[in-house]
Amino acid sequence: QVQLVESGGGLVQAGGSLRLSCAASGSIFSINTMQWYRLAPGKQRELVAAISSGGTTNYADSVKGRFTISRDNVKNTVYLQMNSLKPEDTAVYSCRMVVNTYVYWGQGTQVTVSS
Repeated sequence: QVQLVESGGGLVQAGGSLRLSCAASGSIFSINTMQWYRLAPGKQRELVAAISSGGTTNYADSVKGRFTISRDNVKNTVYLQMNSLKPEDTAVYSCRMVVNTYVYWGQGTQVTVSS
């Protein structure tokens, strides 16, 4: 069984920074794509950032230049460094990984940006 555990959410003022982490544990042979999604009230779930096993990254236009996704393949962990946060970044952020060809999700962590 594989589990994803997230950490790093919280309350921050506009312009501030947060770093999210998502660590996979269990019987892991391979992890392909690692992604961060977010869900804000009244909105559809949005793919925020993704990183391939080879390190190729992609970002939503709304976060380009402000967020950085990275991964540590030894620790089976994906990170999301969020800078210059805006109130519209407020959402529940969830990680998603393809582990051993199966899709797993984290439990979600709340990020709240005050104006």
